[in-house]
Amino acid sequence: MAAPALQQPSYLLANLKADWTIKPLHQRCNEMSKIIDDFPAKELHAIFPWLVESVFGSLDGILSGWNLRYLQARMAEYNIAVDFLGPSGPMMKLVYKLQAEEYKYEFPVSYLPGPIKSSIQAGVLPDCPLFHNKIQFPMSGLLLLNPFEYYMFNFASSLIAPKNYPPGQHGSCSDSAYFVLVDTYLKYFLPTEGNVPPSPFSDTMGTVASPAPRSPSVPYVGYGGHSTSLLKRHITHQPSVNADPAAQEIWRSETLLQVFVEMWLHHYSLEMYQKLQSPQVKEPFMPSEEHVLVVRLLVKHLHAFSSSLKQESIFSSPSTHSHSSPLEELKRVVVQRFVQQKLYVFLQHCFGHWPLDASFRAVLETWLSYIQPWRYTGEKNNTQADGQNRTVPDKWASFVQENLLVYTKLFQGFLNRAMRTDLVNAKSALMVFRVAKVFVQPNLSEMIQKAEQLFLEPEHAILQRQNRVFLTPSHGGSFLSSRQPMGTDSVFKVKSHVYSLEGQDCQYNLMFGPDLRKNLNAGQLSQLIGNVASVDDEGASKQLPDCIPSENGLLLTDLGRLQIINGLRRFEIEYQGDPELQPIRSYENAFLVRLMFQISSFINARFGDHMEALCSRQDLLGSTGRHYLRSSSKVAEQWRKSPVTRQMRERPQRARLSLRVLASYRTLLILLLLYMLFALLSFSVLSSTGLILIISFLYELLLNFLHEKLKTQ
Repeated sequence: MAAPALQQPSYLLANLKADWTIKPLHQRCNEMSKIIDDFPAKELHAIFPWLVESVFGSLDGILSGWNLRYLQARMAEYNIAVDFLGPSGPMMKLVYKLQAEEYKYEFPVSYLPGPIKSSIQAGVLPDCPLFHNKIQFPMSGLLLLNPFEYYMFNFASSLIAPKNYPPGQHGSCSDSAYFVLVDTYLKYFLPTEGNVPPSPFSDTMGTVASPAPRSPSVPYVGYGGHSTSLLKRHITHQPSVNADPAAQEIWRSETLLQVFVEMWLHHYSLEMYQKLQSPQVKEPFMPSEEHVLVVRLLVKHLHAFSSSLKQESIFSSPSTHSHSSPLEELKRVVVQRFVQQKLYVFLQHCFGHWPLDASFRAVLETWLSYIQPWRYTGEKNNTQADGQNRTVPDKWASFVQENLLVYTKLFQGFLNRAMRTDLVNAKSALMVFRVAKVFVQPNLSEMIQKAEQLFLEPEHAILQRQNRVFLTPSHGGSFLSSRQPMGTDSVFKVKSHVYSLEGQDCQYNLMFGPDLRKNLNAGQLSQLIGNVASVDDEGASKQLPDCIPSENGLLLTDLGRLQIINGLRRFEIEYQGDPELQPIRSYENAFLVRLMFQISSFINARFGDHMEALCSRQDLLGSTGRHYLRSSSKVAEQWRKSPVTRQMRERPQRARLSLRVLASYRTLLILLLLYMLFALLSFSVLSSTGLILIISFLYELLLNFLHEKLKTQ
């Protein structure tokens, strides 16, 4: 390749395009890394959009790029791709190199999620600060993004863009290069320990500053705010030259978070949700199972990120918050301000429109992850030694109050799904068990009931505080600068949460009220929840279903039927007929089974009375005869594990010989090996047969002696 000084950008891009399709991935990445190091930003600027599309694929799905969503750890290209695209890899180095020169790149508005696209096309700027100062005037249908924003928009879009992958490319989502990169980016830009690493160009080329730094006088406009015209909002949010430098430390963290939330969660508008809350309403976007699993990864990390807030920051007064580091302030508000509303609407849509099959498990686990933030704190709560659920700490009561609908409304939505689901299916029954196990955690139901009581308190309890302004995101508040006063009443907090999501005229249905218990049998449900709390996650209990003994065998109770239907317990179903007449197994020779049955039948018919007399003796011979010629004790033991009729239990068991064991391939192989061994020791066939019979007799005699000894003890 020619020296950088002689190479023109057009030639550089042309050469790359010509070689890109014929060279293996490792060679392409090595050459691209060298180009990024050697060429100046002015020449790299021309190849950046092409490189991003070559990696992530085109926005319309025609070009698949590197197939990151199907690139598994077992593949040779996996480590190459992850290293090249990692937070400290060559691709991000290129992003920072271009960022220092303040280049801009175009991203079509038509590929944004529906509510964002509709808002921009209607001339109204979306409520997310991410889109401020990025709309071209007059309207061109394009966003102007800096290199970091352009990279992250394309990375996030590649998860939801339709792709035409070659057949046979399947694998675990959590094992894919895309999933691993999402996890890596979250841990790097939203660290639970320490600060975000600085840009590699901070020392040599100046600080890579935020393209639109936040000014203390111009706070963020929260999600769900009342929209204004594009022109007015555009002028209002011009960056201030006197912006606080400390606030620029985490602009990459804020950008990454907002891009992920907007591109993955903002597919359903809050206004449409409030007007049309019907499962019959069809909306154009339906997330994939992989999409939901990535959202769950985001939720889990944000809980861990938020819970890593320093203790002194948690208990500090509002006046000291302005002196906290920007990263600590982001931790304080990240879940409630950025994620809560859009995730709630996203999950509501999934609960109402997802197919009634086992793939709903991805949606369910995402919901359960969000409503259990205490699982991601890193703290070791007081877990009982007997495996019972841990107690939810009291400090999470505030989170439950601020997310009441996520607990109660979605729980009611799950019940509606469960009633229409085939719970005989083990995977469907397991989902019911998972939800029950979460909601029976000690202290959680009390927290939910307390939050519902706060919501039901009369309005005059907060009318007296009408002069106190509560700046929520839906009332024009800031993400980071404006927080609720310490003395804000919990009643006001719960009501604000419910009304902001469901509207002022919503009819709230109590989770613990009488209306919810009318399609449910409260007695059976309480019994079921009490029993499943001690069952493992796979519902594989070794106990029998709840039964009562009767003269006709075991009878299932109502609780026992529920346990079977939900896959919590089961009977050990075994063959209960004549062992000699059971179907021929795959490990048996069909000809020998039939032959041995005829020989056994002849012997039993000829010497049956003699065998019965032998088994009736109370000496050693009688015990030996019963061991070889009777299987009644074994059959009776099996019948105690399965519901059988009295006639079956009382069926007489006569002494008889069974030679079916000689038809087993395993037995035949052992006999063959023994004959070969004795042949090597110079024993004849007749002598070998005698030795085998003696060894078998002594072995069975020893087993019989041990069995009788255990019975007497």
